[in-house]
Amino acid sequence: MEDHELADVLKYSSPKELYVITYYNVLKLLFCPFRVKVLSNVGLLRKGQLVWVSEVKVTTELKTIFIIEGNAYHYHSFEILIEEFTE
Repeated sequence: MEDHELADVLKYSSPKELYVITYYNVLKLLFCPFRVKVLSNVGLLRKGQLVWVSEVKVTTELKTIFIIEGNAYHYHSFEILIEEFTE
């Protein structure tokens, strides 16, 4: 992907927001910081640990990256913890 194409995609994104689809097929907007569970040991993080995502970034290959404690990690190493509210 060329720089101008990436810039065009990123103008519609925010490092402080992430849209997710819940288990119940509900589209939900998460605002940073949000909590995730570490699925496998990665960097300084250990499996089962609960950590906060401070920012969401995208690589030039359009891979989602979570910024946690100042370090970048691929999103697939985490489970996003979403509180479901039922009324």
